[in-house]
Amino acid sequence: MTVATSGGEGAARGGEGGAVAVIANGYVVARTKAAVSAKIPGRLAMLNVSEGSRVQKGDVIARLDNADYAAAVGQAEAGLASAKATLIETQSDRDQLQREFVRVRDIHSQNPNLVSPQEVENAESRARQGDARVDAQHARVDAAAAGLRVAQANLENTYIRAPFSGTVLRKEAEVGEVVAPSVGGGLTRGAVVTMADLATLEVEVDVNEAYIARIQGGQQARITLDAYPDTSFRGTVRQVVPTADRQRATVQVKVTIVDRDPRILTEMGAKVEFLGAASSTARTERPRIMVPAEAVRSDNGRDVVWIVRDGRLQKRDVDAGPVSGNFREIRAGLAGGEQLLVGGVENPRDGQRVKPNNQ
Repeated sequence: MTVATSGGEGAARGGEGGAVAVIANGYVVARTKAAVSAKIPGRLAMLNVSEGSRVQKGDVIARLDNADYAAAVGQAEAGLASAKATLIETQSDRDQLQREFVRVRDIHSQNPNLVSPQEVENAESRARQGDARVDAQHARVDAAAAGLRVAQANLENTYIRAPFSGTVLRKEAEVGEVVAPSVGGGLTRGAVVTMADLATLEVEVDVNEAYIARIQGGQQARITLDAYPDTSFRGTVRQVVPTADRQRATVQVKVTIVDRDPRILTEMGAKVEFLGAASSTARTERPRIMVPAEAVRSDNGRDVVWIVRDGRLQKRDVDAGPVSGNFREIRAGLAGGEQLLVGGVENPRDGQRVKPNNQ
């Protein structure tokens, strides 16, 4: 049989930052986290990172097979060079036509009998045509330059770069696999790696909506990881999400971890104790009595607990609050310090003799 003492771990108590106002359980997450994928589909040709690799923003994480894109860049560069050469040739022809027009016009002005007006008009028309051909070739050069930029952009898209500085959490694809911007089924992979900025770790917890009024932004908190139950870390409330989960009757709260520690990893389980303000009046008030949620049972619609006293069970009616962090607050019915039946007896009876197995 398992017993617990009322007012134990979950009870309001003093300490750094004040008494514990609310307890909730959750998980460590990274505020900045991304599943990094390619912008275009292709076969993964190179992967430069592994789990735990540190990368800086803009570093090349991986590369797709890009021989065809590199060839397209070379072709676009050649097309641009050809367009520029043609432009130089066209400009030379235009200059020649303009000089011819000036010569014919000057001869006609000096001696109209040597050059007819029609010849002057024809020379002027050819000069204007030369100007138009130069303008058209300028447009072809601009188009070739734009085509080169498109080819270069497509080639750059074969390089998968880190969107921010952080740590690689998982490799989602291996060299040789086909990747795409989104999962397409079959052998196609979506993300190449999942990465996060471990400097933005925080804890997300679901707080029962009955207690959410006790939590506000900037409030101090104490964080205990399931992996390191003997060590606590300071935290502050970053955000109370402005919506509730009506299925679970909870509100999500995000708590920033103030004490950075390399042992803290994403997805670790954590318990968060939200601290209230310490004051002399708070110390004189009746302490909040918290008991394990398993200690409270239902009997004909009433909340009851079974007290272990002198090796025998006694039923006690209580007024119990909702579950918060696997604990329930006893608003009335207990004074604190009682030993309560938690488990091991399926159908307890008044006066039943029991022997706790955790004593």
